Amino acid sequence: MSTFEFPPSIRSRPVYCVLQARPGKAHLMIADAEGAEALIDLALRAPELMAKAHVIYIPKATDFGAALKALNPAQYYEGPSYSAAVSRIKRVFLDASMGLQIYLSGTEGLMGQALSEAMQAGYDHTAIQTEHRGSLARRMQCVHCKGITEDVSNDPFQCSHCGLNLFVRDHYSRRLAAFQGVCIDAEEPGNVPPSKELYS
Repeated sequence: MSTFEFPPSIRSRPVYCVLQARPGKAHLMIADAEGAEALIDLALRAPELMAKAHVIYIPKATDFGAALKALNPAQYYEGPSYSAAVSRIKRVFLDASMGLQIYLSGTEGLMGQALSEAMQAGYDHTAIQTEHRGSLARRMQCVHCKGITEDVSNDPFQCSHCGLNLFVRDHYSRRLAAFQGVCIDAEEPGNVPPSKELYS
C-alpha cells in the first residue's frame, strides 16, 4: 500500500482521507499512478458504484490499467498525462447533472489540478473526496516569476523557470493547485543549505 501520513501543518495545506462511497447518479473517479489502488479499494468496498462510474486514469510509470478495467466501469479513459486528460475532465463537468460524486486519488499534483477544474465548474471543494497515494513530490509555484515546477521532491530546489533557489513551503493555493516556493538565499545570495528529500 502506497500511503503516507502527512505531519500536521498550516491551515492551507490540503488534508486527505480515505475515499468513501457516496450515493449519486454518477461517479467521476480521477487517479494517477498508485492512486488507482484507492479506486480499486473503493470498488471492492462498494462494487455497485462502478456501473455509474467514469474512470480517468493517468498511469505514469505504473500499470494498474488492467485492474481498473476489470472493475467494469461505465466509462474508462487512460491517458499519458494530466494535460492530455484535462479536456475530457472539463467535458465531464460541463455535461454533469446534479448528483455527480467526485473522487480524486494519487499524487498531490493531479488531485490539486482536478480539484481546481471542479471548483471552476462550480463544485465546492469540501464536497470532493481526495485520497493521497504514491509519490510525495509536489507541484510548486515560484512566487517570484510565477512559473510552475512539477514533481518537486527536494527542499530547497531550483526553479525550472527563473533559476532561483526556492524553499518548499506548506502554503498551498487551491486556485493554482500548487504549493508556494520562496527564494531561500535572497538576503545572502549563494548561501543555500544542502538539498534534502521532502519528509526525510
